[in-house]
Amino acid sequence: MKKVICVDDLCCQRCADQMAVKLALIDGVLKAKADYKKGKIFIEVKESVQDESLAAVFDGTGMKVLSIEIRKGIFG
Repeated sequence: MKKVICVDDLCCQRCADQMAVKLALIDGVLKAKADYKKGKIFIEVKESVQDESLAAVFDGTGMKVLSIEIRKGIFG
């Protein structure tokens, strides 16, 4: 399942990439790629991964998760 995490206060690409790496370390996260200009991190996860465990990665970082949504492709 593909999801997008919208994050407030991604200050630079380096910080965004570090968060993507931390997300990728969660069991069940298959891929993570960040785009700090858009304030989004795109991830691919197994169905068993809970949004709460994804949001917990940002605790104590000064960044705020605005939303975690299922990413829809161009066909649906």
